[in-house]
Amino acid sequence: MSVWHGERGRTPTGGRFERIRKKRKYELGSLQLLTKLGKEKRVHVRTKGGGHKVKAAVVEFVNVLDRKTRTAKKVKILDILENTANLHYVRRGILTKGAIVNTEMGKARITSKPSQHAVVNAILI
Repeated sequence: MSVWHGERGRTPTGGRFERIRKKRKYELGSLQLLTKLGKEKRVHVRTKGGGHKVKAAVVEFVNVLDRKTRTAKKVKILDILENTANLHYVRRGILTKGAIVNTEMGKARITSKPSQHAVVNAILI
């Protein structure tokens, strides 16, 4: 299944109008990559213009910042405790920005977007 980012064929009020052209390749999108908890795995995706993005498919470690001591440390994620993006993401083991995870240092909130930045950063709660 593909994602299309072109005009939908409807006006803002819901009325229909005829399209003046067909779909174009540059309007094509991609499916969402949901970062999971497990053994590390990165995915390289080609972008328009020949560039590439690195996305984190599966992560095991997180960079945790302790604001009191102003130090950051790479620690292992033990468990996902809460995810406000979707309650079912906790059960499925999916990490997103804003998720609260249990680490070796304690509870931490994820501040980066793992599926877009290929790295997981968090701050201690």
